[in-house]
Parts: sequence; C-alpha cells; structure tokens
Amino acid sequence: MKILVVEDEIKLADYLAKGLAEEGFVVDVAHNGVDGLHLASELDYDLIVLDGMLPGIDGLAVLAALRQTKQTPVLMLTARGQVEDRVRGLQEGADDYLVKPFAFSELVARLHVLLRRSNGASGTSAPQAAAEATTLRLEDLELDLIRRRATRAGQRLELTAKEFSLLSLLLRRQGEVLSRTELASQVWDMNFDSETNVVEVAVRRLRVKLDLPFGRTLLHTVRGMGYVLESRTL
Repeated sequence: MKILVVEDEIKLADYLAKGLAEEGFVVDVAHNGVDGLHLASELDYDLIVLDGMLPGIDGLAVLAALRQTKQTPVLMLTARGQVEDRVRGLQEGADDYLVKPFAFSELVARLHVLLRRSNGASGTSAPQAAAEATTLRLEDLELDLIRRRATRAGQRLELTAKEFSLLSLLLRRQGEVLSRTELASQVWDMNFDSETNVVEVAVRRLRVKLDLPFGRTLLHTVRGMGYVLESRTL
C-alpha cells in the first residue's frame, strides 16, 4: 500500500514515515503544499495524510485542487480542532479528520478504515465498516492489521514484515490478479526489474507458510499475468 504524507514539520514527517513503513506501507513525503499537490496529482496513492497548515499552498487548497481530478482517500491531520474547521475539511472532500496531538495507533486504525472503505466496504454501514476495517478474511485465513497477526485455521502464521505486507495487499484485493510489477511497486517500493526474482522468492516463501500446511491453496499463479489470492472450487 502506497501512502503520501504531506507534513511541513520535519520531525513529525520523519516519525510518520518511519512508523508507517514499519506498518507495511510504502511512504512518500512532501514538506509543502506545492510538492504535495504535485505528487498527489501525478502519482497513484492508496491514501494521503494531509496537514492542514502548509507553506506554499495550505492543506484545504491542496485538497480542493486534488478533488478536481482524483478521489484518493485523504485523512486531514491538523492542529485546527474547532468544529467549523473539521466541517470545512469534510466539505472540501476529506474522508477523515484527526486533530494533533494524536495517538499513532489511532492514526493507523483510521487509515485501515479508509483502506477498507475504498476497497469495497461501501455495502456495509459506516459503524460496521469501521469495526471490520482492521481485520481481513478469506475462508479460514484472517489478518489482524493492527496487531499484525496472521492466522489460518486458528494457527498463527509466522510471517516476516514483507510477507505480511504482501499477504495484506493480496488479501485486500482478493480475486484480482496482481502483476509482478505492481507487487514490486506496492510492497518493495521499486520499479520492477525483469532480472530480479524478489517477487517470486517472496511468493514461494509465503506459500510454504500460507498453503502448504493446510492442504488447500489460496494463493494462485496466473501464468503470464501474476498472482491472485482467492477461493477456488475443485
């Protein structure tokens, strides 16, 4: 999952980038509104964390300009905590609003809620979507995104950080074939190099933990296209 953090406070931006990377996100950072708007407009992100008070162009102006071309989920992160400030942010197109100072765990939880909504939870009520947003499931496979725990048939899967990120991406987009290029970009933050086998090696190792002990395959190869996580009947 790729996320853009637009924050002019250098220490806070670095803290967010480091913390979100540890949570499995691929993170880009901009320190002013001009650079933030450029990145948000030119590149594709799964989420944007946008400070409301920025040099160059303030956060609300960035948001208004972005909404003319893209509907990327945006969480406003700002010191402006008055009701009218929150209302204005939501009216301009923000998907959520978090006031500084904040708990990092709450930020992560809110981001997972936004991810779940943007990946098809619109058919559920808002409270239900929020309650389910931090857990992903397919058959007997379950991922707890907050505690970063994966289980299948009730058994804990001991995954590395990259394996967890790979599995969470595949599970969020279950049923969709993802190419090696997209996996390399989303999980490793790298342009795909046909000479490297990093994706194949990671998928092979993940399969050993995910499928081999359970006798039923969930992670499938689509020859010439990529990989898909889905239920298949025999």
